[in-house]
Amino acid sequence: MDPTDAGPRPGPSPTETEKRQAAVAAAELVADGMTVGLGTGSTVAYLLPALAARRLDIRCVATSPRTETDATALGLRVEAFSQLDRLAVAIDGADQVDPDGWIVKGGGGAHVREKIVAAAAESFVVIVSSDKEVPRIGPPVPLELLPFGLAATLHELGCARVRPSTPPSPDGGVIADWTDPFDDPAALATYLDSVPGVVGHGLFHPGMVSTVIVGGR
Repeated sequence: MDPTDAGPRPGPSPTETEKRQAAVAAAELVADGMTVGLGTGSTVAYLLPALAARRLDIRCVATSPRTETDATALGLRVEAFSQLDRLAVAIDGADQVDPDGWIVKGGGGAHVREKIVAAAAESFVVIVSSDKEVPRIGPPVPLELLPFGLAATLHELGCARVRPSTPPSPDGGVIADWTDPFDDPAALATYLDSVPGVVGHGLFHPGMVSTVIVGGR
């Protein structure tokens, strides 16, 4: 027996299968002529080839250098966001999704760009595997903080922790996480928006979300 022949390789995990299913379903929502916002993360990694395979005439905006590089390599036309002021659709993953429509994003540290792109889109489509569904969103909530006055900002926040060994955001911000439990995401979002030095946070209001596609459904 060939020692390199260890039998059939295991297939993708159920979670990876669900990510792919959600991404493929979202790609089918894109039509010729659309302007499309491309998110960041492991589920979007399945979206890019599914979208490229459709060979549509679309213009894309990427929320991170990694997404831009991967999308361009697949033949998708990626433009600077300064060239577009509105998008037809934005498609992105999420770290948490609750029944009320609140989502938490930012595991990859690009949540500020992701929120800007989502807000500029006529439709914001969230693609997730079923393990991202939660009864109620909770910590950690990703933060992007201005490097200037970082110690003062962290003192004001109290329970924010800088992620160790994490590179800056695409725009040079410090990536941290809000770690305290909270009952009211709207109140927390309002507070975080009010703190000088907080560039942005990963709480996305239900009003921003048009559709949530859960793989396997």
